[in-house]
Amino acid sequence: MTDIYAQIAKLSDKFRKMAYGLTTDKNKIDNAVQELMLYFLQMNQETLLSIYEKDGIQGITKYGAVALRRSLTSPRSNFYYKYEKYYTHIDSFIYNCTKTRSNIDYVPNDSNSKNLYNLPNEKVDDYQLRKLQKIDIALQDLNWYDKKVFELYYYEGNTLDSLAKKTSISRNSLFTTIDKVRNILKKEFADE
Repeated sequence: MTDIYAQIAKLSDKFRKMAYGLTTDKNKIDNAVQELMLYFLQMNQETLLSIYEKDGIQGITKYGAVALRRSLTSPRSNFYYKYEKYYTHIDSFIYNCTKTRSNIDYVPNDSNSKNLYNLPNEKVDDYQLRKLQKIDIALQDLNWYDKKVFELYYYEGNTLDSLAKKTSISRNSLFTTIDKVRNILKKEFADE
């Protein structure tokens, strides 16, 4: 296995060249190739050995190319969660920068220190909140019974069984009511 790992390590420049087809950011490429090397080290050794025995170093190169593409393009990859996810929630109009001690009013004790200022505003995704508000408005047009059962089930997190015990209404009747309200809401929001 040590021989296989040594050959994989020699492929890092080749993987970097492959990554330039997906992005031109050198730091992103270096991080992705490093994650790929870790992936090879952590993957099932039997699988790696079978790929090597079947197709040799060319098979491992192809396997690595697929894994590299997935890590750079998929929002579900480990690379995305480790390096990209935080930055997608930052407002693109504001950026980080540093100023030297001479450019700022506050002077810390360390004469060579730099301070980070103008931290970006985090983007707030209020899509869920807006959707819930629309549902609340749509529920106002319904019968009070349908509205209340729906709210007890979804907003308070009751199960059908617990709701049946609390209200002394049969489980089937509660399900029918909740399903009816869901279908009404689906029809109302079908355009969105």
